[in-house]
Formats: sequence, C-alpha cells, structure tokens
Amino acid sequence: MYQEELKIPKERVAVLIGKKGETKRTIEKRTKTKIKISRDGDVKITAEESVNTFIAAPIVKAIGRGFNPEIAALLTRDNFHLELIDLRDFAKDSKAKLQRIRSRLIGTGGKARKMLEQLTNTYIVVQGRTAAIIGAVEEVHIARQAIEKLLGGAPHSNVYQFIEAQMRTLRE
Repeated sequence: MYQEELKIPKERVAVLIGKKGETKRTIEKRTKTKIKISRDGDVKITAEESVNTFIAAPIVKAIGRGFNPEIAALLTRDNFHLELIDLRDFAKDSKAKLQRIRSRLIGTGGKARKMLEQLTNTYIVVQGRTAAIIGAVEEVHIARQAIEKLLGGAPHSNVYQFIEAQMRTLRE
C-alpha cells in the first residue's frame, strides 16, 4: 500500500470534496486511489500502486492552489503538468512588494493573467503566495519563464513578445 500526505488550505477542503463528495469520488475513480480529507486540510492519498498516488497528488495540490476541479483533472493526461511558483522568491519578505508583484501578474481585472493563459495555452491561478500553472509540459515551461520575467520587472509587452516567439519556435 502506497501513501502520500498533503496539506491544502482549509477554505479549499469543500471544493476538493465537492457536492455530496462527488469531486473526491471522481478523483478516486480516475486515479484508483482512496482519499481521506480532514477539516484542517490534511489529505491522505492511498493506493495499491505508487503510480496512482503519483497521479492523484498533483490533482489534489492543484485544487488546493485554487484550480477548478475540472481543470485539475487535466493532470491525469500524460503530458500535462502542474508547476508552482513561490512569489516570495521575488518579494524579499516585503508584504507590500508581494502585493505589487501579485497585482502585476494578475493585471487590471485579470487581464494580464488571461493574456498569459491565452498565449501559452495554459491555466494560471494566483493565490496567496503562489502562482500555479497547469498545461502541457513545454507550454508550462514557457509560461513559467514569462511569469518570472514579469515578476522580475519586465514590461508586459516584452513578455508577450517573448511568449509569441517561444510558441512559434515550439510549433516549428
């Protein structure tokens, strides 16, 4: 029996469980695992084979990071990947700076985040002190580089041009 233990924010526990336990059951069925969730956000994933816990853990982590369960379920696909970026690495322990870089990443009315998602064919969530990306491995890599450039202070237009160039190269 293989086991994986995770911690998710308390406010995401209800989302992970879903209406009448539906989300939890769907994940268990798709990944051939058993999931136990405490009210505090402690999650225990058990399975007969280690690969199943390896598949279920990122899905649970993604829901904990703020993704919609349908988007998190994309992680059952072979070439899909979850990437987490710790925003504190760019904020140097300053709450004001953390707020500023989060705002830069999200943009007015979520415009910058939506643009990053569209250009890279990924899904991006900014919550608390992390940014999370779900998508195909190559596209997630490009999205991560773009986000790091933005957080480092690069102008949005330069970052969008960088993405377009990288995506062109990827298609060729």
